Amino acid sequence: MSNDETPVRNQFLPPFQPCLGEQEYEEVLDTLRSGWITMGPKTSQFEDAFREHVGASHAIAVSSCTAGLHLALVAGGIGPGDEVITTPLTFCSTANVIVHQGAVPVLADVRSDTYNIDPEEMEKQITPRTKAVIPVHLAGHPCEMDEILSIAQDHGLLVIEDAAHAMGAEYKGRKIGTVSDVAVFSFYATKNLTTGEGGMICTEDDDLAEQLRILRLHGISSDAWKRYSDRGSWYYEVQLPGYKYNMTDIQASLGLHQLAKQESFQELREEYARIYTEAFADLPEIVTPHVKDHVRHAWHLYIIRLDLDRLTIDRGQFIQALRGENIGTSVHFIPLHLHPFYQRQYGFQKGDYPVSERVYEGIVSLPLYPKMTREDVDDVVEAVRRVVSRSRR
Repeated sequence: MSNDETPVRNQFLPPFQPCLGEQEYEEVLDTLRSGWITMGPKTSQFEDAFREHVGASHAIAVSSCTAGLHLALVAGGIGPGDEVITTPLTFCSTANVIVHQGAVPVLADVRSDTYNIDPEEMEKQITPRTKAVIPVHLAGHPCEMDEILSIAQDHGLLVIEDAAHAMGAEYKGRKIGTVSDVAVFSFYATKNLTTGEGGMICTEDDDLAEQLRILRLHGISSDAWKRYSDRGSWYYEVQLPGYKYNMTDIQASLGLHQLAKQESFQELREEYARIYTEAFADLPEIVTPHVKDHVRHAWHLYIIRLDLDRLTIDRGQFIQALRGENIGTSVHFIPLHLHPFYQRQYGFQKGDYPVSERVYEGIVSLPLYPKMTREDVDDVVEAVRRVVSRSRR
């Protein structure tokens, strides 16, 4: 930015802010006053509401999406020596849970349009040791689930959807959470629905659901709140070596009202995404998100990709220039095979997944969340256009 040019905004616009209101505050206070703050009746109420919202047979609340993915692998019998296929273009937790089980994360490159795992590349990675696949709905755009499920069925593989970004997404008229064996959502602070920390596992399998419920709380046969309520009993049995992965009623208090607002939140995200896409349509330096006709995008993220051949600056300089305009951004994500641990442990190296690397080199996530105003969105548009205009070759 030149010295005679003032920033688009006077105040910094962060990449994300949660959208919480009086209903959430009052529900949390009600929970605190009730004397029951860990997993209890409000967690159960939230599970029921979420199950109904998605249309799933079962919804099991957990402490995080990471915890949910881990439990899905445990309940699915994934263990040492097994292989689980996922995408390089995801947050490390998707692969970390595979490592926690002693299994081997195997990566399949992404498609160049949606940046989601390429089913053809996924099928190439299947070996006799492959036991599961974890497709990731990056930014909230569903993966090509029909192709993935067909391949998985042919090879007897468990399908666990990493739906951390996919709250509100739909695939061919079906809500994510009802499409495959298991789908796991995230309610982290930045997500479309937030409980601060937390997650939800959805499944249609009755036996799997029962095992997941037992595993999430030490492997005991009954929930603590049931034992200590006026309807409970002191007796319990440890059926499995479970985990401390339960949600709390404090978190569920937020979730109940966040869930009730989801459709209005989703409509705002869709509107703001449309504004961005239309505003950047005449900029060849910016590749806007590709959306398939048969999906409803959750728009957790609005990811642009820079055509760096048309710019005099790199991605880092572009981000810094937007920061100078008081616009915050982020990058989702550094591919797994470029991280030191995965290179040391599994021999991954730069060049292994060329599509993921090309995508990564140019992607930038712009602010997109319901707490933004239309003026905020217009400021982002103006800032991006100004930076591009100053940086054209």
